[in-house]
Amino acid sequence: MDDLHAQGARKTTSAGGGVPDASGQAGIIGIGLAAVLTFALAQGAWEWFASYIGVTLLAVILSFYRLPPRRPGLRSAYVPNLIAYSLVVGLCAAIALAPVLQRSAWLFPMPGTRTHCRALGTYESLRTEASLANLAGRDGAALAYARASHRHEAVADCLASTTTRWLPLYGLGAAVLAGLGAWSFGRIRARRQDRARTRRRADLAT
Repeated sequence: MDDLHAQGARKTTSAGGGVPDASGQAGIIGIGLAAVLTFALAQGAWEWFASYIGVTLLAVILSFYRLPPRRPGLRSAYVPNLIAYSLVVGLCAAIALAPVLQRSAWLFPMPGTRTHCRALGTYESLRTEASLANLAGRDGAALAYARASHRHEAVADCLASTTTRWLPLYGLGAAVLAGLGAWSFGRIRARRQDRARTRRRADLAT
């Protein structure tokens, strides 16, 4: 009976020690696949729903996934887990930021590209006007709406393609920041655990 209690205590300790189990590993793989599918299936302009998906995936991974205890050496399980964790966080952050980058000249300046996209939108507006010239005398408001709609769509698609082209760079930057943050947190946690062990040993010695 005592052996059963000891085994249960060891299982409880290992489960609460921050070591990810198989379900946690499958969870981060599933989150990564969901982010990849969102990125791959995105067509046209980046809409705000992509930000919602990215933030949701970030909330899930930050809430339910725990890195294993930090161990010295590059061959420990901590290093590949940290790399995978950082890359998935960076990918989710890139998806969440994509609509903002597309629309914000402050976060993603690219002045030459934005000017080019506006010129492309003007061209698309003129082409729409030329193709619908016979409707000018019937409904000028509908023609103006069609011109504005085609112009907006052309500009959005142009900016979206450029945003997607540069998005991996932002994702890599977010991954580096996430990795540094997780590594620093793991280092602080390891120091605290070492101090706690030292105190317990000192208490037992006295």
